[in-house]
Amino acid sequence: MRLKQLLFGERSLTKVAALFASKAQAESVAQELKRAAQVDDAQVYLIGPEDDAAAPTPAFSRKLEPEQAGIWRTMIRTHLVMGFVGGAIGVLIWLGLMAAGNPAVRSTPGMALFGFVAFAGAIGLLLGGLLTARPDHSRVISTVRRAIRQGRWALVVHPLTPQQLHAAMRELRQRSERVVRSL
Repeated sequence: MRLKQLLFGERSLTKVAALFASKAQAESVAQELKRAAQVDDAQVYLIGPEDDAAAPTPAFSRKLEPEQAGIWRTMIRTHLVMGFVGGAIGVLIWLGLMAAGNPAVRSTPGMALFGFVAFAGAIGLLLGGLLTARPDHSRVISTVRRAIRQGRWALVVHPLTPQQLHAAMRELRQRSERVVRSL
């Protein structure tokens, strides 16, 4: 199983947003994009000034993050996996110090093991939280919000495959004033 599949519960891990001056231009590019990148309607969302970014509605949020259930799966998976990995690293550090004959670890091995596992596990859980927060998505979301506040339109694409991603990026770079993407 690939690392992304192990950690993330969403089908589309990348989001791409392109900005346009008018709704007509954004709609035209959306139709061309669906054909060229072979994406379906559920992967392409048009967001404009009527989608008030100052007071986001559930519909607005779904356009930016359409896989709400996937986000919950991501939260659970990243915390479980990263917490376990952190705890395992704590065990490895403890084993290394035991093998090296560290007197502090050798004098209280149980407490030392607990301490290393707890601290490394907590660091793993924090990293799981960071992965769940998806800081790479924040750049795309804030760019879209700023654009629609200024009266512009955004076309947000959620590609499922690397081929769709590359085709979408190619098409959008040729036809829009600005393109941003998450990782």
